[in-house]
Amino acid sequence: MARTFNIRRQTGFTTMAMVTFFALYLPIVVLVVFAFNAGENLSSWEGVSLRWFVKATGNSEVIDASIRSLQIAICAAVIATTAATLAAIATTRTSGYRGLTAKYAFLNVPLMVPEIVTAVALLIFFSRIKIWTGYSGLGYLILAHTAFCIPFAYLPIRARLESMDNTLERAAADLYATPLKAFRYITLPLLWPGVLAGFMLAFVISLDDVVITEFVKSGGQDTLPTYMLGQIRRSISPEVNAISTAFLVLSIAAVTIFFFISKKRA
Repeated sequence: MARTFNIRRQTGFTTMAMVTFFALYLPIVVLVVFAFNAGENLSSWEGVSLRWFVKATGNSEVIDASIRSLQIAICAAVIATTAATLAAIATTRTSGYRGLTAKYAFLNVPLMVPEIVTAVALLIFFSRIKIWTGYSGLGYLILAHTAFCIPFAYLPIRARLESMDNTLERAAADLYATPLKAFRYITLPLLWPGVLAGFMLAFVISLDDVVITEFVKSGGQDTLPTYMLGQIRRSISPEVNAISTAFLVLSIAAVTIFFFISKKRA
């Protein structure tokens, strides 16, 4: 009998895996360690201190940028998840027809197009609207992030729908449930883990986006990632390490919460 192929048994697989993980996580570990460095020198260790965390929390620009980032990320994630849920239902709870594949491709195109192209397109689009309306608020950033996040939210929601058995939905229809009631009491409870996964993915993508924000934002609309980028351009401060560490903790906490919620519902 022919042996089944197992990639882990291939020569050098373990070594390459260790090198890859080392290259990915070593810079993050160094960043977190030096966030607790007491001195200003980024190349030498001068003792453990929370000095830079205290300085970051006392910086009004950091606080404003953090609040703005959370506002944009939450709004964009909610809108993107809602639109992605409707799109996923429309493309999965239907019989096949001509053009369905084109819709799949249309929804997934932003994932394959370089982000800089999307950013330039959004810049041109929203700049014209700004000229026509005279409005230059956060709404443009929220809409730009939403447009970019919809495909990311769509993928887990669609995957969840495709793995769901629609027998219960058909039974609800046989019992004279309206489509809205069937969705509310049958589809949505079963779909909830996928919706939550889509929301978390859209939230994280929006929270750490730099390229689209740099192109679309107006003056005084820095998010935390763009603020950090501006600080690095001028001078590298350990305060940036502290902010990055806080971002990392927030991301880990979000993933952990999602894991336990999904496990509980399962």
